[in-house]
Amino acid sequence: MFRTLMTSASAAAPALLSTGPSSSATPVLSLTQPLTRRSCNAIRTALQSAYAHAEDTPDPAEAHAAVLVPFCNVDGKPGVLLEVRGKLRTHSGEVSFPGGKVDETDTSTLAAALRETEEEIGISPDQVEVLGRFGPPETSLKGLRVWPYAAFIHPGGTAASAALDDDAPLPSLSLASLTLSPREVAHAFHLPLSAVLSPTRMHSYLFRGARPYYAISVADIVRGPQGVHSGGGDEVQWATDPEQRDEIGGGREGRLEVWGLTGWYLYSLMRILGVYE
Repeated sequence: MFRTLMTSASAAAPALLSTGPSSSATPVLSLTQPLTRRSCNAIRTALQSAYAHAEDTPDPAEAHAAVLVPFCNVDGKPGVLLEVRGKLRTHSGEVSFPGGKVDETDTSTLAAALRETEEEIGISPDQVEVLGRFGPPETSLKGLRVWPYAAFIHPGGTAASAALDDDAPLPSLSLASLTLSPREVAHAFHLPLSAVLSPTRMHSYLFRGARPYYAISVADIVRGPQGVHSGGGDEVQWATDPEQRDEIGGGREGRLEVWGLTGWYLYSLMRILGVYE
């Protein structure tokens, strides 16, 4: 079954996790002010503290994939870029980060994440400031070990931002500048960081039936000015699983959500950054 969004979605406030939005910890970055060099450095430091480089050891006996969590400013608001997968791609109609399977041309998992990001949404490696990796890498439903990286996207290239003061807002990305691969990406959108703490968007789930996390409803964001679309149309469709199986389709109860492995990685990253406890 496919759902089509024609008007903005509404949702009831969820029952929050016991380890919910942080009320005592201080996030390492502002959720409303533009990202700066200082906030990017804070993200880098938090990732280095949370995840040891000694764990960077892909097992050659496994198949691997990699994703990029692309932080960016859009219209002066901090957030991350996500995609809704195209119809000719595995898990079509689901929300994901840019990324894909590591192939024989890739020198590393990071190289795969950068290659896939350029192929899918047209962001070249010289626009990407890699901030670090987090984890541990989880296994996808297809059996791939997925390595997540965080980065900041500099619209004019990393060199163009190098002369800015530490507290100056980094340049905003124009969503219209993205080049979507119609085969792989139906929509791309900017998820403002403030949305990850919106009670009407947050839904408590268990990742793989065991670990609590928040899924984030995004259908209205994809349909709105924060979304861009391949094929010239802005109609947003996503798959709904009649059996409501975990990680199958766009989300639970007909919603389009950042959920499953993508939702788990977003939640894990927000915990590292002090947004969630």
